[in-house]
Amino acid sequence: MFRNREEAGRRLVERLLQYRDDPTAIILALPRGGVAVGYQLSLGLHLPLDVFITRKLGAPDNPEYALGAVGETGTIYLNPEAMAAYGFSRTDVDGLVHMQQEEIARRQSMYRQGRQMPTLADHSVILVDDGIATGSTFFAAVQSIRHLKPRRLIGAIPVGPVDTIREARVQVDELVILATPDPFWAVGHHFIDFAEVSDHDVVEYLNLAEESQLEWKERTPSSTGSPPQ
Repeated sequence: MFRNREEAGRRLVERLLQYRDDPTAIILALPRGGVAVGYQLSLGLHLPLDVFITRKLGAPDNPEYALGAVGETGTIYLNPEAMAAYGFSRTDVDGLVHMQQEEIARRQSMYRQGRQMPTLADHSVILVDDGIATGSTFFAAVQSIRHLKPRRLIGAIPVGPVDTIREARVQVDELVILATPDPFWAVGHHFIDFAEVSDHDVVEYLNLAEESQLEWKERTPSSTGSPPQ
């Protein structure tokens, strides 16, 4: 059980110290909740933070049940079991895809405030969320990021069910997971405080992370590339 997302992020830092101050590493957080976790990683590892926007494709009669997800680069992940359960084909979810692509565009404009998505080629990408259940949004993000040719893709997840975590390990180069409770009910059940993260909060986390990066670079001797002891 985690006190909140911030505590989960700080605990993940302890497992990812090998990436601290790595000039080729970047943190990508899945909004909204993943950004609160990613902010703590950014502070603890002295790495830049950005978002990777992925939207769940909710079932028509149960929006919380993921048929799949779509990433901001256009990659679509469809959950085979969920699609089979509803008897859906790819064309059956085109309307859902279009609706979520519109929401992705809105979030890109709001969160990045005119900035372009960072270059990921030849970088170590740490992909973080506040937890995964079916894994649809995480898997869509992984597939999207793979197309951008990162040198290494690391998943950082506080909590998730055993079966989903097993699949996630196969899809990334490294997976850091803090807890795999069994039975697993929902991500929020494993946090004492799981308050909703707003769009405003996401923008504030990103701005604070950028300010922290600038301050850290000013304090760090450029000749050594490492923090003062």
